[in-house]
Amino acid sequence: MSALVDAGPQSPAGHASPARVFAAALALGSLTAVIDGLGAHHELPVRSWTGQASRGDHFLVDHCHGSTVDLGCGPGRIAAELQARGHEVLGVDVSPSALIAARRRGVPVACCSIFEALPGEGTWDTALLADGNIGIGGDPVSLLRRARQLVRAGGRVVVDLAKPGTGLRVHQLHLRAGDLASTSFPWAVLGPDALADIAAAAGLGVLQVSRGRGRTVGVLSGVADVPS
Repeated sequence: MSALVDAGPQSPAGHASPARVFAAALALGSLTAVIDGLGAHHELPVRSWTGQASRGDHFLVDHCHGSTVDLGCGPGRIAAELQARGHEVLGVDVSPSALIAARRRGVPVACCSIFEALPGEGTWDTALLADGNIGIGGDPVSLLRRARQLVRAGGRVVVDLAKPGTGLRVHQLHLRAGDLASTSFPWAVLGPDALADIAAAAGLGVLQVSRGRGRTVGVLSGVADVPS
């Protein structure tokens, strides 16, 4: 959520849950993230999330090896692409509405927080954080530690990053869809220039950072698995 524009007068947070606002956004095809305390917002690409995988998505998926747990899978377009390529997949999300759409694509899902117990912990070949989901919870170190728990020894964590020069930014923000506004929650934005330090704090090393099709993708693995 790094590409912000001036929103004019500050739009206050509301009382709806983020999951309720996200469900409304899926129906409306429009969702805005508003940073609290700033006149800035970001229009989120809901219609692309509910569509088919793009060329940029294909570039991201190219970095996933073997069985993959898609953390924050939303309506499941990337998980469906992984399945189409023959990967074993599990989509994880807290939004029941999003997971209804994912199930319609034939994606196996778990409706829960990624910090709750998940099927196959410690056995997945890849944990995927697509669409800026490294920002979940506003704490990328804790999130990457959790992702590391989910993959096997020698497995990888694939992270969809913000553009170079972003560094690490942590915000309080809320979501708006139609007349609904959510409560505030923390969110982080991570660029490749801050990735190595964040990964190291989580016990991971950077295997590669690749750019293509409008995407910047980081591939991480346990420190013991990273060539010196």
